[in-house]
Amino acid sequence: MTKTTAEQNKALVLEAFEALFNKRDYAAAERFWSDSYIQHSAHIPPGRDGLFNLVRALPDTLRYENHLILAEGDYVIAHGRFSGHGRPASWIAADVVRFENGKLAEHWDVLQDEATKAESASGLPMFGDRFPA
Repeated sequence: MTKTTAEQNKALVLEAFEALFNKRDYAAAERFWSDSYIQHSAHIPPGRDGLFNLVRALPDTLRYENHLILAEGDYVIAHGRFSGHGRPASWIAADVVRFENGKLAEHWDVLQDEATKAESASGLPMFGDRFPA
């Protein structure tokens, strides 16, 4: 059984997201996601294949940018932006990942369309320090 630290898990999530979402390197991504991966997202079919097939169906312009990543024990929360997915607004996401045996084993997310400055009641951006162009 492989046990990873919180710091290792943060690095693994960033590497995994880079491989899958930005590089579309499915062979590399398989090294990060467990064969028995559990997907809790309402918009993603079950399992690793469900996630990978969803990404395959999205435009090649899909990109993930991370803004903040936190970890405790076997859990990581990544706050990031998914852009280029073909919808009018980028998604701001809080992705929660549970690790088991050094791999991404389970996932939940909260997604929200990124607000423009005109749409933001607070007047503050949802991601980073500036609004989308």
